[in-house]
Amino acid sequence: MRFAPAIGGLLALSLSLLPVAVFAQSAGISGSPLPDQPYTLIYPDVMVTSGEIGGPVTINHPGLPLQCLLTVVPVEDTDWTAEGALAALDAATVAAGWNETFPGFTLGASLVTRYQSNPALQYEGTSTGGEQGPITLVHTETVDGGNGYTLDCFYATEMAAEARPVVDAIIANFSTRQDAQPVVTP
Repeated sequence: MRFAPAIGGLLALSLSLLPVAVFAQSAGISGSPLPDQPYTLIYPDVMVTSGEIGGPVTINHPGLPLQCLLTVVPVEDTDWTAEGALAALDAATVAAGWNETFPGFTLGASLVTRYQSNPALQYEGTSTGGEQGPITLVHTETVDGGNGYTLDCFYATEMAAEARPVVDAIIANFSTRQDAQPVVTP
């Protein structure tokens, strides 16, 4: 009888680690083949990747209205910091820029988050939607090694409960290095 709490605790621990093991076994990993544009993009393996070498990489989720777009471009402002970008963020300009793509876009929370490799500016917002309905955008960006990295994820706002944990895991696992491994699961 004294073993029941220990066995129950062991069972609970085993079950709590199960999702981590499942995601780790089912993670898709894409990396840049270009040494001057290193990155590792880690995502659920059900997502479908498309793109070309040196160009943007898109990942789409077949079961959710969710898409992420990674862009890597050379930059000259190597003094850029996520903290400085957050302090200089002009909410009206950002909202106006996204309003062209997402009608009725309003900027929400802005903060400094972490990629696996380094800090990044993150902001999010929602649109009132057009024919596709309301869309939520989570935008992240950083500068590292002479490259600017942007990772934008879009999903149907009504699917936030399912899509947001996936987006958060993709962001937390992203690295500006070529040899990263998954560290966070949805």
